[in-house]
Amino acid sequence: MIRRKLTKQIKVGDMKIGEGAPISVQSMVKSRGRGSSLTKQIIKEIHKLEELGCDLIRIAVPDFESARQIKQIKCEIKIPLIADIHYNYKLAIEAVKQGADKIRINPGNIGGKAKVKEVVRCLKDYGVSMRVGVNSGSLESDLVKKYGKSTAPALAESIFRWVKIIENFDFDFDQMVLSVKSSDPCITIDAYRLVSKEVDYPLHLGVTAASGGMSGTIRSAVGIGTLLAEGIGDTIRVSLTGDSKEEVKLGNEILRSLDLRDEAIQVIACPTCGRCEIDVESLVQEIEEKLNSVGAAPTGESLRIAVMGCIVNGPGEARDADFGVTGSRNKGIIFKKGKIIKKVAKNKIVEILLEEIKAQNT
Repeated sequence: MIRRKLTKQIKVGDMKIGEGAPISVQSMVKSRGRGSSLTKQIIKEIHKLEELGCDLIRIAVPDFESARQIKQIKCEIKIPLIADIHYNYKLAIEAVKQGADKIRINPGNIGGKAKVKEVVRCLKDYGVSMRVGVNSGSLESDLVKKYGKSTAPALAESIFRWVKIIENFDFDFDQMVLSVKSSDPCITIDAYRLVSKEVDYPLHLGVTAASGGMSGTIRSAVGIGTLLAEGIGDTIRVSLTGDSKEEVKLGNEILRSLDLRDEAIQVIACPTCGRCEIDVESLVQEIEEKLNSVGAAPTGESLRIAVMGCIVNGPGEARDADFGVTGSRNKGIIFKKGKIIKKVAKNKIVEILLEEIKAQNT
């Protein structure tokens, strides 16, 4: 069992982060456009992410029109909303006034200490939290000169610098989450290890600009998963090029793989071999599609389902699963805790499996 580092707790809307609260999954809105049509697209995108288990959502705020959308978006969604601010500190203040639950700033590009101070003053007045995020692409020039490039110690020194500056403001402000991201998973891991040793603020994990597809998935899983396995991290965002839904799916899967999120249904499957007589890949896809619409087991507890390609070894290899399915050319088999409970027509496997799951929980 993973022993998580106990960090300070902050609030983002009604959600708690840190101090043993469940690790939350974040994503960022990818919808683009202008005006009211964009607002509707954003709301629609967030609703889909909510259904997939997204706990927090971040939106880019590049101008005041974007900041003023926040009020309407907030009225239409269930999860806390984070405003992502770069360069213009006044946008952060406007986003807070419009109802943002949290602000994400990169102090290195916000315009200096005085402007950061104005943001923090506003956050304190409104009771809103902040993520202070530094990354390899916006490291301060003196640190680039000192270290020669963006290294883990450089990222750590940058975040320590800004934490000290903010703590020295006379606002008694401690509602901060910290992040130190690099596109290199190894640098990311080392940077977070350094920061975790020195501060008690909750940490937001991610590998920035991880890319998409298999490459982005693996880089994110390695970077985020390694840190979580060491007990480091309180909230995560998988940064993928492409659909935000994939970010949420992968984020949840990373947590489930480490037993850090267990309230959902999990489907496991064999890799298949020459003995396989059923289409395992299609079965997995069909089962996941039908069960993911539920989002969690009917009991509210975890439920593991195994899809195995071989009658000979399937039930035994998946004996730790709650339910399992396999089959041959002529029939399908449903098993529970490694024991066969039904033999069915091959085209009825998923239908009967769902009936058995439902029957167990009624």
